Amino acid sequence: MAITKETQIGKIEVIGKYKSVQVRTDTVVMEDGEELSRKYHRHVLHPGTLDSNDNLVATDISGEATEIQAVCNAVWTQDVKNSYTAFLITQKI
Repeated sequence: MAITKETQIGKIEVIGKYKSVQVRTDTVVMEDGEELSRKYHRHVLHPGTLDSNDNLVATDISGEATEIQAVCNAVWTQDVKNSYTAFLITQKI
């Protein structure tokens, strides 16, 4: 009667013009190979934030799973980063 708990990447979605990456992480509790419960957690990654000089500071994705890093690196092209920077500048108050 072994109870185990594991975390899995349930879903990776690329959303919108600025290629936000939405990640769903599943926490699965199993007993003898049978799933007892599953809980979901979501978080969203954006290409970066602005510094005080309106330069884009890239989001640190080093703590993310390899497959999430690969998706971010694939979709956050320089064109996307440039467009996102311009968008963030227009949103400043």
